[in-house]
Amino acid sequence: MSKKTWGLVVIVVLLAGVAGAWWAHTMAPHRHQWVATPDEAGGVVYTCSMHPQVRQDQPGNCPICGMQLVKRDAAPTAKAEPLYWYDPMRPDQHFDQPGKSPFMDMQLVPKYADDAGADTPGGAVVTIDPRMAQNLGMRTAVVKAGTFLQRVEATGSVAVDERRIAVVSARAEGWVERLHVNAVGDTVRKGQVLAGLYAPEVLAAQEELAFARTLGDATLVSAAQARLRLLNAGTQAQRQDAIVSPQSGVVVDLAVRQGAQVTPGQPLMTLADLSSVWVQVEVPETQSNWLRAGQVAEVRFKGLPGKVYKGEVDYVYPLLDTATRTVRARVVLGNADGALKPGMYGAVTIRGDALHDATRVPTEAVIRTGTRNVVIVAESAGRYRPVAVVPGPERDGEMVVTGGLKPGQHVVVSGQFLIDSEASLQGAYHRMGAASAADATPGQRLDPKPDPEPDHAAGHGHGHGDDRDAGRAP
Repeated sequence: MSKKTWGLVVIVVLLAGVAGAWWAHTMAPHRHQWVATPDEAGGVVYTCSMHPQVRQDQPGNCPICGMQLVKRDAAPTAKAEPLYWYDPMRPDQHFDQPGKSPFMDMQLVPKYADDAGADTPGGAVVTIDPRMAQNLGMRTAVVKAGTFLQRVEATGSVAVDERRIAVVSARAEGWVERLHVNAVGDTVRKGQVLAGLYAPEVLAAQEELAFARTLGDATLVSAAQARLRLLNAGTQAQRQDAIVSPQSGVVVDLAVRQGAQVTPGQPLMTLADLSSVWVQVEVPETQSNWLRAGQVAEVRFKGLPGKVYKGEVDYVYPLLDTATRTVRARVVLGNADGALKPGMYGAVTIRGDALHDATRVPTEAVIRTGTRNVVIVAESAGRYRPVAVVPGPERDGEMVVTGGLKPGQHVVVSGQFLIDSEASLQGAYHRMGAASAADATPGQRLDPKPDPEPDHAAGHGHGHGDDRDAGRAP
């Protein structure tokens, strides 16, 4: 390697060392400002609205979320004693003394009784400065109670009533010599001749009947008549056997043309009676649990403005469509004038029973985490408490909930996800679960922390949490 190359290597190493020293010098203040220190009485402190454990004696930005620190009176903080220390990246692990986190290369953060997330009789609480809440655009709504009318609004499509479909088929082999119905959509009446079929087998049976009558043999007459009944043919001998319509309706399928050869059992055409039709309604899974047959339904069609069709739920299908997460319900509507055509779409409203004294909140207030359903209750002085609820029916942007809420309380409907994230970071849900268990078992104290284990590392107390080794500092 040449002297010039060695010189370049030395210069690069020196520059890297200088840059590393400068970075360590600039980052050191930020690492230490994670640890809240007592302030002089009567002074001020700058803290983060989302992370109150961050305190410093001059303005700046939060080292955790980057928000601008806000000014706060430091007198209460000067007298406060930490409840415990924790790693912001592992908030479920608690430590009795300050020091460096055994998980991350950062100082442990103290937890004070007046910080967000402290336990109160109402449950875990997160505190946000009112000015910050206003800047974040947080909105609340009042918890209501009263009568809730169960109602589902969905889209439905008109379909043929499958109980009013008839298939016309050939009973014997032959040829279609005359076809009186020429196209799909033709209307027919019950008893109308649809086609003339030349069937040698039918003609032979008719001639046998005539010959038996001539002989006067009752046995032969009876046998010939039975054969004609099986062939669904008349008793008079004629070249063309008339095929008649079994019902009034519309031709929805035409399978043959004039001159075609047919075999026994071959379908010739399909008829549908449209005087009554079905409306297949796709009901969301979350609104299908209270559906049942007999409920009143109203259907409106854009192509028929101002007209409301009333019917009732005829059947609720037992299967769920896994692709759309909907349950199909069937509504029967009268269609005497034929205005409803299969394939038309309509807006369907199905009315259920009324729920009395139902507690309701805006649907957007409910946070669905996958493991539980939570709403954020807004309390006084910028305090917010997560409350677990059980969701029920929903309609028009409102949802019925049970458990944990009272009428008149305020729940957050905008910005609640920020509070939920902060509560999760501080382990608020863990303490909320412990408080609920303690309330459910009077006289028994439920401590989420396991028994302390001796810690031989200097500068630390006992670690708490599911992982006992997590409490030991290196």
